[in-house]
Amino acid sequence: MTSLDDLDVDALDFGGISPQEFARLVKDTPRAALAAVVAGPARERILDEVFGRMETRFRPESAARLRALVRWHVVDAGHPDATYETEIADGRCTLTRGDSGRDPRLVLTLTAAEFLRLVSGNASGVTLFMSRKLKVAGDLGLASGLTRYFDIPKA
Repeated sequence: MTSLDDLDVDALDFGGISPQEFARLVKDTPRAALAAVVAGPARERILDEVFGRMETRFRPESAARLRALVRWHVVDAGHPDATYETEIADGRCTLTRGDSGRDPRLVLTLTAAEFLRLVSGNASGVTLFMSRKLKVAGDLGLASGLTRYFDIPKA
């Protein structure tokens, strides 16, 4: 069994890992080790790669009439907060790094480790919310169904 803590993450080519392989790596990495991996120097690169894939994992047929700006705050002690925005409109999803200053319909706040677990299909948004590992502000209905707009890999 290979996990993220078994690999040289700093040298890892994330572009060469399929979403399913990444989901398996996240699943096989113990929580404390996953938190340590994303606390290291590769944190920004990992987040950029995963967020960057959201546009290609978007399911336009599920969101044909949806218009929403979703702001993601990734917060970890000892690191500057990372902010990303996904805008869903006209059957497309576009990603922007940083805060555009526009009013989002939904704001999600969580740690990098919990974010990786969520987007790799290894954690439920509802469970993260109920355990206070995911903070939600804005449209709760959108938050509860957000994953249906993306092709979430299965580990």
